[in-house]
Amino acid sequence: MVSTSHVLRGRPNNTDNNMSDKWTQAVRSLLLAACASAVVCATARAQIELPHEGLFDVRSAGSTMVAGVHELEARLQLILSAEALAALDSGVPLTIELNLEVIRVRGLWVDDLEAELTVTYELEYWPVSQRYIVRNLNSGDQSSFSTLYSALNNLGRVQGLPVIDDALLEPGSGYRMRLRALLSTRQYPAPLRILFFWRSQWQLKSEWYEWTLER
Repeated sequence: MVSTSHVLRGRPNNTDNNMSDKWTQAVRSLLLAACASAVVCATARAQIELPHEGLFDVRSAGSTMVAGVHELEARLQLILSAEALAALDSGVPLTIELNLEVIRVRGLWVDDLEAELTVTYELEYWPVSQRYIVRNLNSGDQSSFSTLYSALNNLGRVQGLPVIDDALLEPGSGYRMRLRALLSTRQYPAPLRILFFWRSQWQLKSEWYEWTLER
């Protein structure tokens, strides 16, 4: 299997104390955000039956080959849950991942996972400038937006993303590709990851969207 996964996480810190202070502040912010979300949801239940759970969905996806490289084109619907929104507004960065898999079709045999790619984005709110920052942690590219809607809309429009070189695929074989989007919590400390595991509003993940790879 050819692995093209490359996930960049974390931020450099000068000392262990800085790292500790950073996560202490993050924990406090997330706990405050959870409390604020609970209040919002309790109030909302007077008007609607269910709280804002959020939704991640792949609306469409496909690939084209450009100069021998298969590139992804996709449209995603990314709606954050009430708890994720409260955390973002409290200064906690959110991590959104795109998972891609290239699978070789083997007929009578079990299909083979040929390659996989993870593209990781960080979404952060800067209250002083009132801007939403989107960073591609794979490439280092960064964009700034005035509204959350425009930031999520940008994240949901994937264009010309290189996935795999056709020369790495077996000649004459058929392939399919699939894509999903998810809200990742792997960057948070272990106690928070355990907490989020039991909270449905942090389990935002789309279904796999699959298509045939044209060669």
